[in-house]
Amino acid sequence: MSIEARLAELGIDLPAAAAPVASYVPLVEQGGFVHISGQLPFVDGKVVTGRLGEDVDLEGGMEAARACGLMILAQLKAAGLLEKVERVVKLGAFVNSTGEFTDQPKVANGASDLMFEVFGEKGRHARAAVGVPVLPLGAAVEVDAVIAIAQ
Repeated sequence: MSIEARLAELGIDLPAAAAPVASYVPLVEQGGFVHISGQLPFVDGKVVTGRLGEDVDLEGGMEAARACGLMILAQLKAAGLLEKVERVVKLGAFVNSTGEFTDQPKVANGASDLMFEVFGEKGRHARAAVGVPVLPLGAAVEVDAVIAIAQ
């Protein structure tokens, strides 16, 4: 089954790939891997903002991370690479959180679970989930990725 068909089966409509907010490119393809720049959580065209442990709850953080994952898929699609994915190798999740908030791994599951839903076993990956005091545009979460692709 193609990834596009799997997305349709899951009822997932990918957003338009977001343009970079600074001086970088959305992704770099090199040596059989695609390195995807950190993606922000866009929902209905707006960035999900706030801080976990302050004004965003765990469920909201997980939804924001899932939105970041959708944007990763949108970037792959825009580059014509979505159907070439061989393996999701690694995700890096950055969670805008207070010093007392310690559920960054649970927040990151929003993106991780999406990759498994879409790619099955090829979507299981290594991961880092860290808390940070602030993210670009006040985003609640940012996720980057390394994806192995067919040559």
